[in-house]
Amino acid sequence: MSDLLPFTRLDHFAATKQPGDAALQVITPQDFAAARTEICQWPGYKPTPLISLASLATRIGVGAVLYKDEGPRFGLGSFKALGGSYAALRVLQREISARLGHEVKLADIRKGKYRAEAAKVTLVSATDGNHGRSLAWGCQRFGAPCRIYIHAEVSAGRAAAMRDLGAEVIRIDGDYDASVLFAKQDAAENGWFVVSDTSWQGYSEPPRDVMAGYGVMVQEICDELKQPPSHVFLQGGVGGLAAGVAAGLRQHWGAQAPRVVIVEPALAACLIASGRAGRSTNFAIKEETLMAGLSCGEPSPMAWQILSEEAADFLTIPDSLVAPSVRLLARPLPGDPSVEAGESAVAGLAALIAACADPALAQQLGLASDSRVLLIGSEGVTDPEIFGRIMAGSDVA
Repeated sequence: MSDLLPFTRLDHFAATKQPGDAALQVITPQDFAAARTEICQWPGYKPTPLISLASLATRIGVGAVLYKDEGPRFGLGSFKALGGSYAALRVLQREISARLGHEVKLADIRKGKYRAEAAKVTLVSATDGNHGRSLAWGCQRFGAPCRIYIHAEVSAGRAAAMRDLGAEVIRIDGDYDASVLFAKQDAAENGWFVVSDTSWQGYSEPPRDVMAGYGVMVQEICDELKQPPSHVFLQGGVGGLAAGVAAGLRQHWGAQAPRVVIVEPALAACLIASGRAGRSTNFAIKEETLMAGLSCGEPSPMAWQILSEEAADFLTIPDSLVAPSVRLLARPLPGDPSVEAGESAVAGLAALIAACADPALAQQLGLASDSRVLLIGSEGVTDPEIFGRIMAGSDVA
């Protein structure tokens, strides 16, 4: 039992995993290895912290809580720095190679050898903030023009951060899924190249590269652990983060890979809807969630291939748990380190605490005193204004 958060009964769906080897085939070990080889050579690369929240683990009745803090990642504040920039580099490699009639190396693009050619390749994407920041950062480094489409509810602070990295930012009416459609249409009409973290019919290479980039984070985690976690709680969204992490853990730990628990906002629950339907299913977003990076109504089909085989459980959390969880990380229990995190980073933490406070749900999830739970702290403070309002006591930013 725990009184750390307001008691909330979470919506839970226990999945029947589909048989298959998508975790090995959709993103192959070779895909992960190629991404690691490249990203680990980028200036400023270093592993992000894997933090033990031992006092919290004791308080909620589990053996360990391990929090991968992506806040310091390349100075961009989120795990997305691993995916969008790498996918941009791979798009440039394919396009410049085609235009020149010979294969060019990633390292040569990174070092500026083909900067003139890159300047002729415009890259575009839709974003809730973090993916767009990663793409803008990559385009600035590699010399490619960048256009980012954001929806009506993306904060002004997140838009400004992308403009500061040289991107042209276009705000549209509607939600995230509408911004994805705008980006696709404008790219098709102008001969631009979409760098998306979600896939669709006929479009798979950039989303695969995005997820392969996330494998760097997974390898860092596995390198620090002597035994696999028993559980991993993963944020939802379109499913790219969850699928990339689940695939990486499966490839590293095999049959000992942790139980995968997917966590989504109740206001944007496309993955639990897909789990219940037994197929990729859209979710009509009627109200935007505070967890901006998870406000997605349509799963990535490529990610769903993996999650349909790897996810054991789906949970949704209300927005009312977000701000208290952010404050709990920043003002932790005695003995635990302080972590400043963004709203989307705390989804797994909030779900874990709420589940442990509900004995029946904890039993369904297999949470016990010897459980070792991995959480992905997907972002640091990516909007200081919102973080400040949360820390001042506002539960709705």
